Formats: sequence, structure tokens, C-alpha cells
Amino acid sequence: MDNTEVPQNSGLMARLAKRWNVTPARVIIILLVFACTGTTVLFLKRPVVAFFAGDGEQPVLFGILYYILILPVYNAILLLYGFLFGQFKFFWEFEKRFFKRITGRS
Repeated sequence: MDNTEVPQNSGLMARLAKRWNVTPARVIIILLVFACTGTTVLFLKRPVVAFFAGDGEQPVLFGILYYILILPVYNAILLLYGFLFGQFKFFWEFEKRFFKRITGRS
């Protein structure tokens, strides 16, 4: 078996390492970047909602706009954490693939 083959009973880390073409140690760092990004977006939501909706109930339109506008914010934060953790190149390529899928460009 060469280095690119992953046994059927291999763990998640090995499968992700093969899929992303990185070492298992980098998989941990990459997953940490995703976790930090998600946590940051979670903490940012409460003050943003409070600013626009106050203490009252948030309108449905606000909820829709929030989820549309959070996408570029999430991606910018993802690149920032990728840079801070030394994985900017990986996440820059990840973002390019992501937006190509969204826009339908090949």
C-alpha cells in the first residue's frame, strides 16, 4: 500500500488527511481553525442581533438577511484564523473551491 491509500477501517483523521492532502497533524490545526471560526461567529451574533432588533423579537426579514450576510463574514474570519494558525494557503484554496461551487464556475 502506498502513502495515498487509506485502509477501510482508518479513522476520520486519516481520511481527512487524504482528502485534503495534508498530514494528520495539519488536520488537527485545520479543524481547530474551523472551530475557532464557528465560535467567533456564534459570539458575534448576539451583539449584532441586539443592535438591530433591540430586546424585542427579531423580524423574519432580519433573520434571512443575517444568514445571507454572515457567509462573507464567516469566510473572512476563516481566512484570518487560517493566517493566524499558519494555514492561510490551505484556506485560501478552500475558499476558492467553495466560491467556484457556489457560483457554478469551473
